[in-house]
Order: sequence, then C-alpha cells, then structure tokens
Amino acid sequence: MKYLAAYLLLNAAGNSAPSAENVKTVLESVGIEVEEEKVSSLLSALEGKSVEELIAEGNEKLSAVPAASGAAPAAGAAGAAAEAEEEAPEEAEEESDDDMGFGLFD
Repeated sequence: MKYLAAYLLLNAAGNSAPSAENVKTVLESVGIEVEEEKVSSLLSALEGKSVEELIAEGNEKLSAVPAASGAAPAAGAAGAAAEAEEEAPEEAEEESDDDMGFGLFD
C-alpha cells in the first residue's frame, strides 16, 4: 500500500509516469525501507495505465460488491460500542472510590 501511495503522490505532483527511482526516493525520504521487488511489481502492474483508468476500474469492482455485506460489520461495531457504553459507568463508579473522601490538600 505504501508503494502505491508513493506512486499516487508522485502522480498528483505532476509526474504522470513515476519511475522506480522516484518511488524509492519518496519512500526513503520518510524513513521507509524499500523492497526492490515490490516496487518493480507495482510498476509492472501499472505499466501503460493512467491513474484515472485505475480509479475507474476500482469503482467498477466496488459497484459489484453487495451492499448487505457492509451492514453486518457495521451492526457488529454498533453492538460493541453499546457494550462499551454499558461498562463505562461501572468503571467510573469504581474510580470515584479511589480517593476515599480525601482531597489533595487535606
């Protein structure tokens, strides 16, 4: 993902066909160790394609994903949030007993 992000950053900066050296330079500038085979794999997969074409292909693939599959994880996350809210008041009550009525300056 970081290799693709570097490629897209270069493209957004006006470099319509970033080279492997360009991608390496961006990644190394933020302290990321570069794996040569991943850079070459990315560039070979993107060779001859524009970013606009890639985004259009990705949107087509996303449109084929059923909408119901996204609802189940969202419901699970909502349930987990509700459980966390139920536990929070109990924890707050326990914390209030920690001072045992003594103030900081008593």
